[in-house]
Amino acid sequence: MKFPDMATQYLAKNNFDSEYVFTERPGHAYEIASEIVKGNTDILVAVGGDGTINEVASALLGSGKKMGIVPYGSGNGLARSLGIPMSDKQAILRLNKLNATCIDTGELNGKKFFNMAGMGFDAHISTLFAKGVKRGLHGYIKTTLSEISSYRPLHYRLEIDGKIYERDAFMISIANSSQFGNNAHISPFASLTDGFLDICITKPFPLYHFPVLGYQMFNKSTHRSKYIEIIRGKEIRIFREFKGAVHLDGEPSMMGSELNIKIKPLGLTILV
Repeated sequence: MKFPDMATQYLAKNNFDSEYVFTERPGHAYEIASEIVKGNTDILVAVGGDGTINEVASALLGSGKKMGIVPYGSGNGLARSLGIPMSDKQAILRLNKLNATCIDTGELNGKKFFNMAGMGFDAHISTLFAKGVKRGLHGYIKTTLSEISSYRPLHYRLEIDGKIYERDAFMISIANSSQFGNNAHISPFASLTDGFLDICITKPFPLYHFPVLGYQMFNKSTHRSKYIEIIRGKEIRIFREFKGAVHLDGEPSMMGSELNIKIKPLGLTILV
């Protein structure tokens, strides 16, 4: 069954008068949502993964509109963190309840993220995905295994709420929620509503320890790893050796050597 037919079948007719618009390219969801928020629409539902959600949510900020999510991505990190069902039917039925919550928004050099941003190895993998590598948990594991032995950690200088840290890192993840997606939790106690970001520094580790790190992510125990340091903050500046890739909700972007990151509390309203 095509999604509009399913939504028409399961959406409560007394609550919703719905229309459907399909995206055609990266960035199109942002363009569509930016136009829709100018009108009388009350709720915009993103049917997609974290990247699509990012585009729609970025357009919604400050509009007073509510957002719904039907997970259709490879990892669905934000939807999982919000407890939204992975089933199309159940996610649609959940919208009928009209239960809303507000979540924090991260910002990196002026660009928004809602689930996770990062640099280093995970940004490298995101760049490969953008070039056509098959997504999903299997694709992520396969690509990670093929790239991990040749990737080299970098040196970073971090300023977190005024305190300076010098670190060599395999990757640095800026967590608004606890997980990347597929229930792989980099920061088990991160909250979407606490007004803080969790800066997760994955330190250089021996290759044989990689399966242990993977197990700890799926077991929600990365905070116990000697190779992962988690620091909470609101205003973060990161200086790296040279410009390169970062990712925002899994979508790569090239940025300079200085990165400015901050949190905006409870600015996005989502139906959960």
